[in-house]
Amino acid sequence: MTVGMTEGSDRISMAARLRNNFLTGLIICAPMTITIYLTWTFIHWADSWVKPYLPDRYNPEAYLKFAVPGTGLLIAILFITLVGFLGRNLIGRSIVSYSENILNRMPLVRTVYKSTKQIFETVLKEQGNSFKKVGLIEFPRAGTWALVFVSTDAKGEIAARLNQDGEEMVAVFLAPTPVPTAGFLMFVPRSKLMLLDMSPEEGVKLLISAGLVTPEYKPSVADAMAAFQDLAVDDPVEPPKRAGRS
Repeated sequence: MTVGMTEGSDRISMAARLRNNFLTGLIICAPMTITIYLTWTFIHWADSWVKPYLPDRYNPEAYLKFAVPGTGLLIAILFITLVGFLGRNLIGRSIVSYSENILNRMPLVRTVYKSTKQIFETVLKEQGNSFKKVGLIEFPRAGTWALVFVSTDAKGEIAARLNQDGEEMVAVFLAPTPVPTAGFLMFVPRSKLMLLDMSPEEGVKLLISAGLVTPEYKPSVADAMAAFQDLAVDDPVEPPKRAGRS
């Protein structure tokens, strides 16, 4: 009877080891495979957009007998960098201004161009604070908290209409789980927003993993002192009582 139990335990142990080894291998291989696949797909997508417009004299594949992946992506990066360099001098700014005047005269095109330009200027602005902070708001009801990315302070008409009580409003982006490609733009009072110390990258990881990948948290000295003060207030130490005379 003991021998049978030992053999059954060995089988269970062997099955558990195989399962653990498989899960460990999956954790190692899956992220690497997905990353390589997405990178390779993006390179081919960029090549398919650039190579058809590339003259044969500048195309390395015209001289080689094999395809060179990444040529289109490299040329696109160089071209965008060159346009940015030219756009920072006087002649380049004049050309860009003239092109913008032409686009602004087209009824449908000007709306798309202005909206797209405003989005890129806001997101790629070097000194901007867009999506550099992560916070929590009570959503969808009081007592439950949702992770949000802080966009910017409310401006324009929204600020004029919502800041009537004297409290500033903040624009936040509430992304769904596990694919944060769409979500809700919400305006909340600054006092209702709880800012976190985690970076936006850590917030995205927490969001995509549905809370499974939690970033490491090291409380600051101020937080530790505040927690100690709260503990001292909640549990005050009573002074020892002096024994009375009998």
